[in-house]
Amino acid sequence: MAQDHDEVENGFNSSRNDDGHHHHDKKDKNEGEGGKEAEEFSVERAFDGKEVPSWRKQLTIRAFVVSFVLSVLFTFIVMKLNLTTGIIPSLNVSAGLLGFFFVKTWTKFLENSRILRQPFTRQENTVIQTCVVASSGIAFSGGFGSYLLGMSDRIAIQSEDTNLGYKNLSLTWIIGFLFVVSFLGLFSVVPLRKIMIIDFKLTYPSGTATAYLINSFHTTAGAKLAKKQVRTLGKFFSFSFLWGFFQWFFTAGDNCGFVSFPTFGLKAYEYRFYFDFSAIYVGVGMICPYIINISVLLGGILSWGLMWPLIEKRKGDWYSADLSPTSLQGLQGYKVFISIALILGDGLYNFCKVLSRTLVGLFYQVRTRNASSDLPVAENSSPETAKLSYDDQRRTRLFLKDQIPTWFAISGYVAIAIVSIIVLPHIFHQLKWYHVLVIYLFAPTLAFCNAYGCGLTDWSLASTYGKLAIFTIGAWAGSSHGGVLAGLAACGVMMNIVSTASDLTQDFKTGYLTLASPRSMFVSQVIGTAIGCIVSPCVFWLFYKAFDDLGVPGSEYAAPFAMVYRNMAKLGVEGFSALPKNCLLLCYVLFGAAIVINLIRDSIRKEWARFIPLPMAMAIPFYLGPYFAIDMCVGSLLLFIWEKIDKAKADAFGPAVASGLICGDGIWSLPSSILALAKVQPPMCMKFLSRRTNARVDKFLGF
Repeated sequence: MAQDHDEVENGFNSSRNDDGHHHHDKKDKNEGEGGKEAEEFSVERAFDGKEVPSWRKQLTIRAFVVSFVLSVLFTFIVMKLNLTTGIIPSLNVSAGLLGFFFVKTWTKFLENSRILRQPFTRQENTVIQTCVVASSGIAFSGGFGSYLLGMSDRIAIQSEDTNLGYKNLSLTWIIGFLFVVSFLGLFSVVPLRKIMIIDFKLTYPSGTATAYLINSFHTTAGAKLAKKQVRTLGKFFSFSFLWGFFQWFFTAGDNCGFVSFPTFGLKAYEYRFYFDFSAIYVGVGMICPYIINISVLLGGILSWGLMWPLIEKRKGDWYSADLSPTSLQGLQGYKVFISIALILGDGLYNFCKVLSRTLVGLFYQVRTRNASSDLPVAENSSPETAKLSYDDQRRTRLFLKDQIPTWFAISGYVAIAIVSIIVLPHIFHQLKWYHVLVIYLFAPTLAFCNAYGCGLTDWSLASTYGKLAIFTIGAWAGSSHGGVLAGLAACGVMMNIVSTASDLTQDFKTGYLTLASPRSMFVSQVIGTAIGCIVSPCVFWLFYKAFDDLGVPGSEYAAPFAMVYRNMAKLGVEGFSALPKNCLLLCYVLFGAAIVINLIRDSIRKEWARFIPLPMAMAIPFYLGPYFAIDMCVGSLLLFIWEKIDKAKADAFGPAVASGLICGDGIWSLPSSILALAKVQPPMCMKFLSRRTNARVDKFLGF
């Protein structure tokens, strides 16, 4: 599931999520690389006796029923992560594992009833995986925790800039908007799939790791292990869900319950240093690489442990002492704009790095192709094919068999572009038709760059391209013509295109390695995207209506990136006039520091580079506080100890334990939001007071 490095918000989906979703998968891939030569000869030979179904037979009704159920499950999980911290780990392993488990159970039941018509194949498993990842991907690229929520009156009131315009959220226009913009990226990269997968042989680490996982499920030994992994996932799912339910009873008021447990004392709690007993973030910590968890904790210590207490002492000098705690002219302004500076510094560096690697890679690819133009890779008779291993020959032959016509892709892109150029200005009056046209002229190039860069590095830079649109379209529209809303809407259009483009090429790679047809991958991605366009807004709406404090700093669902994105749009429109005293200087320092840290990381040897923190990860707690970083580090520590005791078991079952913790707590958000909607209040409030405050309360109550 591609996520952006550049948005660790996007969360560590590393390949979807600029953010990091996929780094863990990358490790699997690299570990498999050593034995790749031996594996190359064995993988497809192990499946020699099994017939590969036609692309239509890979698309079964049961696959899409299972996909729909898992899509709802994963949308709740991604939405909860989106609206709490914005860190989203890779859920590929859980999607592949649960897809395998559901269909295997279904086919076993039919087999016993003797009415099984079609056995469960790895191609069908890949279709489920693709569909689930596509639909839950919309929960991220739909901007429910970032640009979309940033347009709302809730965030505009907190930013104290309602005069710059806001748009009241409504389910109908959100669904309409997503349908108009989410399919374009799919058509933009279809004509390039052969170049990316076969000619350039890009690695797509997450897609490759997922394919190895699915292939292993369908061998005898792999199926036995998968059964044990599902059992482990189920145990930790139940524990996590019941733990969430148990905690609910103690949260009758503000700052009540285990989530407000002052683990390190009340002063540390005041600066958000505490362990909040969140199973979901312990699970996230187990999936994310150690360096990401440490980076987030370092960012929390630097900001809430050092910078904010020092800036607070300048109250009355650097900013007025009479301001409300949420005013962007006060301390809150430093928190928001300094984290923006770090995110932009890291995003700019990685954008330049991936773009330069893309261009250099392309230059060499084109040069070597020209030098050997007499060896067309796609021709089975060419001398090039003779050099390919048995696996590669078989995969290439099947990958090229079911073509998706180029005219179909181009006409699809043009048709959807025309519809959205007409429709989008009706949804957002500030976004003019010529703004949308310019985005769509540049989008295929940017989608290609993102898909190529993702194949090389496993980083999807979707949210960086989105921020590019915020600044360019916002500044072009201007503040008097609703530049803030135009910028945020343009961000949504751009992010959806480049995000779905890298997702689809990632899926083509998975399909190539599991012999799933490109046609079935494309159809599955389209159906998954359509499911996501309906399910994600409905899940978001449930949260939005159930929790009145959604988007409010310090609440359970603080949605930090909504405020960050709105203020980026404001910066693009108004410039630096909105910043409090010395804030711009601090922004410059941290913007430069992000670039320098990344430069050092990339210029020293690999064994040392893994100890250098990631600025993007450090930026997240600047606004939110370090409490979730402590949860993540607890997850890291548990995994580290487990690996020391029994590495083989930790490698086999670690992702299943983490997925169980994430899924259980994520699904608990469904009953908890229904209880909130029904106005059912928890019976108790568990709160912690200092000795002095407690004595005053007792005195007041007459104890």
